[in-house]
Amino acid sequence: MPADWLWGLLGGLLIGSAASAYLLINGRIMGASGILGGLVDGSHRADWLERGAFLAALVAVPGLLVWGMGGGGGHDTHLTRNAALIIGSGLLTGIGTRLANGCTSGHGVCGIPRLSRRGIVASALYVGAGMAVVTVLRHGLGWL
Repeated sequence: MPADWLWGLLGGLLIGSAASAYLLINGRIMGASGILGGLVDGSHRADWLERGAFLAALVAVPGLLVWGMGGGGGHDTHLTRNAALIIGSGLLTGIGTRLANGCTSGHGVCGIPRLSRRGIVASALYVGAGMAVVTVLRHGLGWL
C-alpha cells in the first residue's frame, strides 16, 4: 500500500496544529495571504518580525524536513515545465486571495472548522474554480 496518504495525513495534522496554536497564542487567524499581504502593503508594520518569521518558517521548514530525511530532488511534483503558466498561475492566485480576503489557510483550514459561512463559501468557490480550470487546461486545451 502506498504511504503517500500517510504523508498527507501528517501534513494536515501539522498544518491544523499550527493554525490552532497560532489562534490560541496570538488570537488571530493563520491566513498566509493575509500575513504576506500585511507585509507587502505595509498595513501591519508593527508586527513585521512575527509575520516575517512565520513566512520564513513556511518556506524553510519543508526544505529542512526533506533535507533531514535524506531527500533531494528525486521527487516528481508533476508541476508543468511551462514557465509562463507557472508565473501566470501564481499571479492569478495572488490576485484571487486578495479579492477573496483570504486563501486556503485562512478560509479552508481556519474558516471551515470555525463554521464561518464566508470561509465555507470561499473554499467551495476556489476549489470549484480550480477544478474547472484544470479540466479546461488539461482536457480542453492539453496544456497540462
